[in-house]
Amino acid sequence: MADPEFQRQALTHLDALYNFAMYLSKRPADAEDLVQETYLRAFRFSHRFQPGTHLRAWLFQILRNTFLTFYRVREREAPVAEDGVPEWDAPMFHDAPEDDGTAMDAHTDLERAMRRLPEEFRTVLLLAEVEGLPLEEVARVMACPVGTVKSRIFRAKERLRGLLRDYETK
Repeated sequence: MADPEFQRQALTHLDALYNFAMYLSKRPADAEDLVQETYLRAFRFSHRFQPGTHLRAWLFQILRNTFLTFYRVREREAPVAEDGVPEWDAPMFHDAPEDDGTAMDAHTDLERAMRRLPEEFRTVLLLAEVEGLPLEEVARVMACPVGTVKSRIFRAKERLRGLLRDYETK
């Protein structure tokens, strides 16, 4: 089991991991399970973590790998809430704006545009631009070279510009 200091440091990233889990799973209960499984694995394998490296990126990598291993099968199923309403339009981020109707509309449009991007584009954009991970750490999480991360971010932004071109004049 992990030492208390490692646990304390790892738990400081709980909110960021939950955001990422919500993005991947799109369901609060699944996101909570995914974060819990991530921490179980992180604590169990804490001896493999190299001190001095980026703990947050290591946790994101565990979360993504766990999702790809156990949760991706669910992605193929049509998500339906208990009330029978499709969940395809559930918020991607749990902290979406609620006060301003215009801001909420823009946020919803952005989420819909993000969903239209290929998964590898969405993920690098989320990790680099939303979560603020350095490109080297995004590359580690995605298991690809930094140049590929840069290319995916550029291409994702270009596609988003095209999908959100109605906002250019606003």
